[in-house]
Amino acid sequence: MTVTTLPDTDLKPEEFAQAAVAPIADAVGRPAREAAKVLADAGLLGVCADEDDGGLGLGIAFALPIAIEAGRQMLPLPLVEHLLVAKALHGTPEAVALCSGQRLATWALQGDFGSGIAGHARHAADCDWVLVADGQGGAALCEAASLVLQPDEALDPEYPQYWLRLEGAQVLARIDAPTFTALQRDLQVLLAGFVGGSADGALVRTAEYMATRVQFGRPLSAKQAVRHMLSRMCLARETSDASVHRLLEVDEFGAERDTGAALAHAIAQSAFVLEKAIHLHGGMGFTWELPLHHGLREVRKFDAAFGAGALARQAGQLFIASVE
Repeated sequence: MTVTTLPDTDLKPEEFAQAAVAPIADAVGRPAREAAKVLADAGLLGVCADEDDGGLGLGIAFALPIAIEAGRQMLPLPLVEHLLVAKALHGTPEAVALCSGQRLATWALQGDFGSGIAGHARHAADCDWVLVADGQGGAALCEAASLVLQPDEALDPEYPQYWLRLEGAQVLARIDAPTFTALQRDLQVLLAGFVGGSADGALVRTAEYMATRVQFGRPLSAKQAVRHMLSRMCLARETSDASVHRLLEVDEFGAERDTGAALAHAIAQSAFVLEKAIHLHGGMGFTWELPLHHGLREVRKFDAAFGAGALARQAGQLFIASVE
């Protein structure tokens, strides 16, 4: 069993949260290649990658605040997937290229080589490489140019996810089953942080808007109903954040905590916060200039990628089995 621990250094995860704010803000709005270069220069793309590959060699606890900040600023780049692929490919030229920002990688969250098709790959059209499950417990890094990409605009016409036809795929590197299993756990931790960050950013924007929007001589935040709603949104955000950070520690029995339940909770609470944020801003039709709908779309895409409620059902089944 692999347990996440903090290295014996003076570095603290919260320092990475502070250091990530400016580079991510600089990357937002840039083309994918330029954004990757900005993030690479700041050391964010290789935070978990091996030092010999140009990374920092730090644990997942240091990547979590970066994922949260990327969600908070709604960064349109597969940052989470990219830095985890760089970590898994330690000791390879591909890892070096990913840490330096010379290449971009994403991850197909559904499908495998056994079915011949994979899907829910974020920003695949902007990426050089795509990680795909091999159907035997491991994964393969594929050249994106060798795949047939089909955009799925059902949930997000501006930043669609992609389905991939794998016939003729050029495989550059392979990841064994134990490494891929650990990587999938890390992915769920970071994605839970990312969607939670989206909710946090929406909550901050909404609270500021309610405090400055004046009607009938009073700010909207003076209304009791608004205060109650903001309190509920804040509570949802805090409980989600607590459950995500608990994943970095073992439970009372010394075992790793279930990431699926935490991710399901984060997705549900983030969707609630984002929907209420849009409502308090006056509705979707009046807030298109705000990025709130981008955050909600991203949360819904992750929910679909993991089976549209399947994570919550699995958590319930595990709980029932544990008490039988």
